[in-house]
Formats: sequence, structure tokens, C-alpha cells
Amino acid sequence: MKMLRRMIGWITAVLATGAAAFLLWALAKDRPQDLPWTPLDLGEPIGLFTGRKLGALTANFPQCRALLTSAGVNYLILPPRDDGERCGYADGVRFVQGGARRIDFRPANLGVACPVAAALASWEWNVAQPAAQKHFGSRVTSIDHFGSYACRRIYGRDAGTWSEHSTADAIDIAGFRLADGTRITVMGDWNGQGAKAAFLRDVRDGACKLFATTLSPDYNAAHRDHLHLDQANRGSAGWRACR
Repeated sequence: MKMLRRMIGWITAVLATGAAAFLLWALAKDRPQDLPWTPLDLGEPIGLFTGRKLGALTANFPQCRALLTSAGVNYLILPPRDDGERCGYADGVRFVQGGARRIDFRPANLGVACPVAAALASWEWNVAQPAAQKHFGSRVTSIDHFGSYACRRIYGRDAGTWSEHSTADAIDIAGFRLADGTRITVMGDWNGQGAKAAFLRDVRDGACKLFATTLSPDYNAAHRDHLHLDQANRGSAGWRACR
């Protein structure tokens, strides 16, 4: 029993030391986004806990709207929608061109759940634009998509789990258009060997840090032409799917 108490005491001390070291590291690096208790700021670089903080917005529409506003994102609040069963949303927003956001979505008038909009804003600033500069020396001007809201279950199923699209908590990204005229598509460029394929993997990997679920052509044939990004509410578990 005495040995067990000593072991527990040793483990506790190690954990406390590790936590203290982590806190000092985050403060020394001046990276509040790496701390779990600091407020989320969409304008900050992605931190260790940014994804979890974005996921928590699924339960707080007012906070999500406030974050978009403080980050300079122009948007409209969508009327609540109820299509029965598991379909509909009460936290929908629509991007309005201008403000801090300069990317167009094609088709226009994209409406998504607010936590998805917040993650998309961070993804644009911290992932997509740096990746475009890295690989092409240009900036992203628009993103092609296959939509967000759709009252349906997970692809290919007539019963069982509902898709995150059924509550506008997901978006399917098909491609990107750059200021220099370059066009990149998931369908046409994912399996390539050049800059376009490298860019697509960078934006996929970056999305994994911000969205609860990120699925690419590496997942299955159903995603051969798009990146599926969603903010599934997984509660305290907070696990993420990235493929």
C-alpha cells in the first residue's frame, strides 16, 4: 500500500510539473491560443486548443456570432429552419462579401451553421492563403463548394446516422481559384504529383486542426471530388476524425 501511495504521489508530481512546464512554454511563446482556458480569437494563429474551442461553439450561437463580428467577418443571420426529424438549424449564417473576408464562395450565398463559418474563416486566413502563397505565390480568391445544408443521412444510407449536412454543420469543398488564374480541384488534382496536389494536402491537414471531421479522397470513393469538413458536436469526448 505504501508503494502504491508513493507511485501515485510520483505520478501526480510528474503531471503537475508537466502542466507547469506547458504553461510556462505557452506564456514564453506569447501564444495564448495554446492554452485551454483563454478566449478564442479567430484572428490568432491556430493553437493547440483552437479546434476544441471552435467545436464548443456548437452550443453557443451568441458567442459564435460575437467572434465572427470581432474578427471583421461580414455575415447575415439566417432564419431558423425546421424540416422535421433531424433536419434544420437555428444557428445559420450567410457570408457577405467584404470586411476581413475577401474570398468568394461559388455558388454564392453560402449558408452554414455558425461554428462552420468560424472555422472556415480561420481556415482561410491561417491555412488556405499561406498554402497558396507557399506553392503558387498567389492568393485564393474563391472557393468552389457543393453546398452545406441537405436533409439526408450519411452518404449511401437509407437509415441510421444523420449527416452533419442535415443541420448545416458541414460543407463540401470542391476546389480553389487563385488570383493568378490557377484553378485547383479535388477531383482533378488530388492524385497528382505537383504543387496542386501538395496544396490540397496542406489545406486538408490544416482543416484537421479546426474541424471535428475532415474527410478527403484518401477516405473513400464517395469523397473523390471534395473535402468534407464538419463541426460534429461530440461533447466532452472532443475526438476528431481526419483522413
